[in-house]
Amino acid sequence: MPKRRGMADAGGLFALTPEAEPAPGHLGHRERLRARFLAGGADAVADYELLELLLFAIPRLDTKPLAKALIARFGSFAGVLAAPKEELAKVPGVGEAVIATLKVAHAAALKLAAAEVADRPLLNAWDKLMAYLHAALAREPVEHFRVLYLDNKNRLKADETQTRGTVNHAPVYPREVVKRALDLQASALILVHNHPSGDPTPSRADIDMTREVQKAAAALGIALHDHVIVGNGRWLSFRQQGLL
Repeated sequence: MPKRRGMADAGGLFALTPEAEPAPGHLGHRERLRARFLAGGADAVADYELLELLLFAIPRLDTKPLAKALIARFGSFAGVLAAPKEELAKVPGVGEAVIATLKVAHAAALKLAAAEVADRPLLNAWDKLMAYLHAALAREPVEHFRVLYLDNKNRLKADETQTRGTVNHAPVYPREVVKRALDLQASALILVHNHPSGDPTPSRADIDMTREVQKAAAALGIALHDHVIVGNGRWLSFRQQGLL
């Protein structure tokens, strides 16, 4: 009796269709690609091949055309991992197993980046902090406003999303930001939000809101170290730009 595998139907779910065992050449391709990656690391493979390696976890999936289609649709390996589930499901051949595999890899990458900034003074690990924030926010389709709450040694006490908004606005309430800082007994703050447009240039509203938070925090002895805007491949620091 022929083996069967899940193929994505028009609704993004799996339907059972007959499938023969993978051809020897297909298996040989997987072994060769694994060997090249293990010998040379990520620099030895293209983005679509790195994606193939990830998708090898799904048995009997023809990974090469699917990996190329995903890269073509989302632009890069990172873009594929960060893509919304609903958008991934629109790619022919992508079903629940593929989406779950990609989202697990994305979550693992964020965990790894977050670990790089844990239990250390953030002002002395700025590059690692920017890498984490870029991984978390650069490809979000709507604005997210986050606050990093720090202790008196500038170590991270909490990283919290305060609000989610639209493609060009996320509401911010300075009193709520400061109230939460008091609840956490935080000594300092770093504000963070993303611009889905990819351009991290602050708007007049961004500048005014930052000054309102700074004023409210200073009244209670809480320092505002910075406000970082994350774009796609770029970021802007209010402190470095002289806006704080």
